[in-house]
Amino acid sequence: MAIQTLYRTSATAVGGRDGTSGLDDGSFEVTMGMPRELGGAGKGVNPEQLFATGFAACFLSAMKAVSARDGSLARVPADATVQATVGIGPRPDGGFGLEVALKVSVPGVDRAAAEALVAAADAVCPYSHAVRGNIDVSLAVA
Repeated sequence: MAIQTLYRTSATAVGGRDGTSGLDDGSFEVTMGMPRELGGAGKGVNPEQLFATGFAACFLSAMKAVSARDGSLARVPADATVQATVGIGPRPDGGFGLEVALKVSVPGVDRAAAEALVAAADAVCPYSHAVRGNIDVSLAVA
């Protein structure tokens, strides 16, 4: 299924996990580093950290979008947060896989309303859609 692209960006990496990566427009560049747990020095930023940052921000934006669009859903307070925890490890087939845990905090919103909001956001978030069926994702309302 093709999409009508509304926005496109590109980034270039040099040196992989021990190099640099940045947006091609020059607005962001980061020194990459292999985590200690994977045999590296633990200096720099790794792809899992960048993925966690993007997923958290995108999911919170999806919550705001569905809340604004659907009057039956709770409103997202300004102090709402999404914490994304990304794990990496070996798959049984010899490759590596990811897992994600999203912990959502919606202060002042009762649990049932917050869970409905999270479920609606999960249905429209492009990160959720991209990984659905490919990696384990757990959703929890704090």
